[in-house]
Amino acid sequence: QVQLVESGGGLVQAGDSLRLSCAASGRTSSSYTMGWFRQAPGKDREFVAAISWSGGSTYYADSVKGRFTISRDDAKNTVYLQMNSLKPEDTAVYYCAAVGPYYSGSYYSPAGYDYWGQGTRVTVSS
Repeated sequence: QVQLVESGGGLVQAGDSLRLSCAASGRTSSSYTMGWFRQAPGKDREFVAAISWSGGSTYYADSVKGRFTISRDDAKNTVYLQMNSLKPEDTAVYYCAAVGPYYSGSYYSPAGYDYWGQGTRVTVSS
């Protein structure tokens, strides 16, 4: 089992920055690929970013590429999502997710992830 707890959400203005954190605990959490997803009201949960268990590969949705950066610190069992140049359309609940090291499917689909946090709300005002 892996437990995930997100933090760092809040209310900001367009153009501001936020850094989300996802603290992981449980067995061998450092061997999991970690992802961030978001869900806006009335919309499906969508992929934001993912980072491989080694940290050597990162993946981003086109809508956030160049503005968001995912990173991980395995010594702290924490994954981060640095969000810069925030836009009102980034408003959503952001979820951290984990998938095991033997997963061979798409990191872009929420269906492949085994563990989820409770989410942290990000609101960007115009």
